Amino acid sequence: MFSLVRSLAAVLPIASLMAAIPLGPVQARALFSATEVDQTKFVIVAAPIGDGERAQLNIYEQRSEARPCFAVLQENPSKVDPLLATFDFTGICNRFIDGNGYSLRLGEKDLGSVYRISVIRERGDNLLVAFPSEPGVGPEMVLARSGGHTQNSDYLLLKPEPGWKLMRRAFGGRSLGHVYLYREVWPATAGVPKPQEEAAPPPVPGLW
Repeated sequence: MFSLVRSLAAVLPIASLMAAIPLGPVQARALFSATEVDQTKFVIVAAPIGDGERAQLNIYEQRSEARPCFAVLQENPSKVDPLLATFDFTGICNRFIDGNGYSLRLGEKDLGSVYRISVIRERGDNLLVAFPSEPGVGPEMVLARSGGHTQNSDYLLLKPEPGWKLMRRAFGGRSLGHVYLYREVWPATAGVPKPQEEAAPPPVPGLW
Protein backbone atom coordinates (compact mmCIF):
# COMPACT_ATOMS: atom_id res chain seq x y z
CA MET A 1 0.00 0.00 0.00
CA PHE A 2 2.75 2.48 0.95
CA SER A 3 4.74 1.63 -2.20
CA LEU A 4 1.65 2.35 -4.31
CA VAL A 5 1.23 5.80 -2.72
CA ARG A 6 4.94 6.57 -3.34
CA SER A 7 4.57 5.48 -6.95
CA LEU A 8 1.53 7.71 -7.48
CA ALA A 9 3.29 10.68 -5.89
CA ALA A 10 6.21 10.20 -8.24
CA VAL A 11 4.11 10.44 -11.40
CA LEU A 12 1.26 12.73 -10.37
CA PRO A 13 1.33 16.37 -9.21
CA ILE A 14 0.41 16.79 -5.53
CA ALA A 15 -2.84 18.58 -6.43
CA SER A 16 -3.95 15.68 -8.61
CA LEU A 17 -3.16 13.19 -5.87
CA MET A 18 -5.18 15.17 -3.32
CA ALA A 19 -8.13 15.35 -5.74
CA ALA A 20 -8.22 11.55 -5.74
CA ILE A 21 -8.78 11.43 -1.95
CA PRO A 22 -12.49 11.17 -0.91
CA LEU A 23 -14.05 14.30 0.56
CA GLY A 24 -14.31 14.48 4.35
CA PRO A 25 -17.45 14.95 6.48
CA VAL A 26 -17.49 18.76 6.09
CA GLN A 27 -18.35 18.40 2.39
CA ALA A 28 -20.60 15.38 2.84
CA ARG A 29 -24.36 15.43 3.12
CA ALA A 30 -25.72 15.70 6.68
CA LEU A 31 -25.26 12.44 8.57
CA PHE A 32 -28.73 12.65 10.14
CA SER A 33 -32.16 13.18 8.62
CA ALA A 34 -35.19 14.99 10.03
CA THR A 35 -38.64 13.48 10.61
CA GLU A 36 -41.98 15.10 11.34
CA VAL A 37 -43.40 15.31 14.88
CA ASP A 38 -46.82 16.16 16.26
CA GLN A 39 -46.34 19.85 17.05
CA THR A 40 -49.19 19.76 19.59
CA LYS A 41 -47.12 17.41 21.80
CA PHE A 42 -44.36 20.01 22.26
CA VAL A 43 -43.91 23.44 23.80
CA ILE A 44 -40.96 25.78 23.26
CA VAL A 45 -40.29 27.73 26.44
CA ALA A 46 -38.27 30.71 27.67
CA ALA A 47 -37.28 29.33 31.10
CA PRO A 48 -35.96 31.76 33.74
CA ILE A 49 -32.37 31.45 34.98
CA GLY A 50 -31.47 32.33 38.58
CA ASP A 51 -33.33 35.49 39.59
CA GLY A 52 -35.05 35.52 36.21
CA GLU A 53 -33.14 38.42 34.70
CA ARG A 54 -32.13 36.03 31.93
CA ALA A 55 -33.80 33.03 30.32
CA GLN A 56 -32.81 29.91 28.45
CA LEU A 57 -34.48 27.62 25.94
CA ASN A 58 -36.39 24.59 27.22
CA ILE A 59 -38.42 22.24 25.02
CA TYR A 60 -40.94 19.86 26.62
CA GLU A 61 -42.55 16.86 24.91
CA GLN A 62 -45.64 14.92 25.97
CA ARG A 63 -44.74 11.29 25.21
CA SER A 64 -47.70 9.50 26.82
CA GLU A 65 -51.06 10.41 28.28
CA ALA A 66 -50.23 9.02 31.74
CA ARG A 67 -50.27 12.55 33.16
CA PRO A 68 -49.73 16.07 31.79
CA CYS A 69 -46.14 17.22 31.30
CA PHE A 70 -47.02 20.91 31.06
CA ALA A 71 -49.93 23.32 31.07
CA VAL A 72 -50.22 26.41 28.86
CA LEU A 73 -52.08 29.36 30.31
CA GLN A 74 -53.71 31.19 27.45
CA GLU A 75 -52.81 34.72 28.44
CA ASN A 76 -50.94 37.47 26.64
CA PRO A 77 -48.16 36.44 26.64
CA SER A 78 -48.86 32.76 27.29
CA LYS A 79 -47.30 31.23 30.39
CA VAL A 80 -46.19 27.62 30.71
CA ASP A 81 -46.45 25.59 33.92
CA PRO A 82 -43.67 22.91 33.71
CA LEU A 83 -45.59 20.15 35.50
CA LEU A 84 -42.93 17.55 34.65
CA ALA A 85 -40.67 19.19 37.26
CA THR A 86 -42.99 17.87 40.01
CA PHE A 87 -42.80 14.10 39.32
CA ASP A 88 -40.63 11.36 37.80
CA PHE A 89 -41.42 11.90 34.14
CA THR A 90 -39.43 8.90 32.80
CA GLY A 91 -41.34 7.41 29.87
CA ILE A 92 -44.02 10.12 30.10
CA CYS A 93 -42.24 13.33 29.08
CA ASN A 94 -39.07 14.48 27.37
CA ARG A 95 -37.21 17.63 28.39
CA PHE A 96 -34.62 19.21 26.09
CA ILE A 97 -32.61 21.86 27.91
CA ASP A 98 -29.29 22.29 26.10
CA GLY A 99 -27.38 21.65 22.89
CA ASN A 100 -27.34 17.91 23.57
CA GLY A 101 -31.10 17.86 23.13
CA TYR A 102 -31.72 20.41 20.37
CA SER A 103 -29.98 22.12 17.47
CA LEU A 104 -30.61 24.14 14.32
CA ARG A 105 -31.35 22.67 10.90
CA LEU A 106 -32.08 24.29 7.53
CA GLY A 107 -33.34 21.79 4.94
CA GLU A 108 -30.55 19.22 4.50
CA LYS A 109 -28.04 21.30 6.47
CA ASP A 110 -27.42 20.25 10.09
CA LEU A 111 -26.12 23.51 11.61
CA GLY A 112 -25.73 22.56 15.27
CA SER A 113 -21.94 22.92 15.17
CA VAL A 114 -21.95 26.42 13.64
CA TYR A 115 -24.99 28.06 15.25
CA ARG A 116 -25.86 28.65 18.91
CA ILE A 117 -29.40 29.30 20.09
CA SER A 118 -30.17 31.84 22.83
CA VAL A 119 -33.17 33.52 24.43
CA ILE A 120 -32.79 37.31 24.27
CA ARG A 121 -34.90 39.87 26.13
CA GLU A 122 -35.54 42.95 24.00
CA ARG A 123 -38.03 45.77 24.57
CA GLY A 124 -40.53 43.76 26.58
CA ASP A 125 -40.31 40.65 24.41
CA ASN A 126 -38.42 37.34 24.56
CA LEU A 127 -36.79 36.31 21.28
CA LEU A 128 -35.33 32.92 20.44
CA VAL A 129 -32.37 33.76 18.22
CA ALA A 130 -29.87 31.63 16.28
CA PHE A 131 -26.40 33.21 16.24
CA PRO A 132 -23.66 32.00 13.84
CA SER A 133 -20.53 30.96 15.71
CA GLU A 134 -18.27 31.27 12.66
CA PRO A 135 -17.90 34.10 10.10
CA GLY A 136 -19.72 33.62 6.82
CA VAL A 137 -21.90 30.72 7.98
CA GLY A 138 -25.17 32.61 7.57
CA PRO A 139 -27.31 35.36 9.10
CA GLU A 140 -28.62 35.78 12.61
CA MET A 141 -32.22 34.56 12.70
CA VAL A 142 -35.23 35.01 14.98
CA LEU A 143 -36.80 31.56 15.41
CA ALA A 144 -39.62 32.31 17.89
CA ARG A 145 -40.90 34.96 20.28
CA SER A 146 -43.13 35.18 23.35
CA GLY A 147 -45.02 38.30 22.23
CA GLY A 148 -44.49 40.07 25.53
CA HIS A 149 -43.02 39.76 29.02
CA THR A 150 -44.45 39.28 32.52
CA GLN A 151 -42.62 38.55 35.78
CA ASN A 152 -39.03 37.38 35.63
CA SER A 153 -39.97 34.10 37.32
CA ASP A 154 -42.50 33.10 34.66
CA TYR A 155 -41.95 30.38 32.06
CA LEU A 156 -43.17 31.87 28.79
CA LEU A 157 -44.35 30.13 25.64
CA LEU A 158 -42.20 30.87 22.59
CA LYS A 159 -44.25 30.82 19.39
CA PRO A 160 -42.34 29.91 16.22
CA GLU A 161 -41.92 32.54 13.53
CA PRO A 162 -43.45 31.69 10.11
CA GLY A 163 -41.70 28.74 8.50
CA TRP A 164 -40.10 27.42 11.69
CA LYS A 165 -41.16 24.21 13.45
CA LEU A 166 -39.79 21.29 15.45
CA MET A 167 -38.60 18.07 13.83
CA ARG A 168 -36.88 15.01 15.25
CA ARG A 169 -33.39 13.84 14.36
CA ALA A 170 -33.26 10.39 12.78
CA PHE A 171 -30.52 8.02 11.65
CA GLY A 172 -31.08 5.08 9.33
CA GLY A 173 -34.84 5.48 9.64
CA ARG A 174 -34.73 5.38 13.47
CA SER A 175 -35.89 8.39 15.51
CA LEU A 176 -33.38 9.72 18.06
CA GLY A 177 -33.71 11.66 21.30
CA HIS A 178 -32.81 15.01 19.74
CA VAL A 179 -35.00 17.65 18.14
CA TYR A 180 -34.33 20.28 15.51
CA LEU A 181 -35.52 23.84 15.31
CA TYR A 182 -36.16 23.48 11.61
CA ARG A 183 -36.91 25.51 8.52
CA GLU A 184 -37.04 24.25 4.96
CA VAL A 185 -35.21 27.24 3.45
CA TRP A 186 -33.22 30.22 4.72
CA PRO A 187 -35.49 33.11 5.73
CA ALA A 188 -35.15 36.70 4.64
CA THR A 189 -33.70 38.24 7.82
CA ALA A 190 -32.63 41.57 9.28
CA GLY A 191 -30.28 42.33 12.15
CA VAL A 192 -31.23 41.15 15.64
CA PRO A 193 -29.94 42.14 19.09
CA LYS A 194 -26.84 40.45 20.52
CA PRO A 195 -26.99 38.30 23.70
CA GLN A 196 -27.12 40.35 26.90
CA GLU A 197 -23.57 39.49 27.91
CA GLU A 198 -22.26 41.04 24.69
CA ALA A 199 -22.28 44.65 23.56
CA ALA A 200 -25.51 45.29 21.68
CA PRO A 201 -25.44 47.21 18.37
CA PRO A 202 -27.72 50.21 17.81
CA PRO A 203 -31.31 49.13 17.02
CA VAL A 204 -32.29 48.88 13.39
CA PRO A 205 -34.95 51.54 12.64
CA GLY A 206 -38.36 49.97 12.17
CA LEU A 207 -37.21 46.45 13.11
CA TRP A 208 -39.24 46.37 16.35
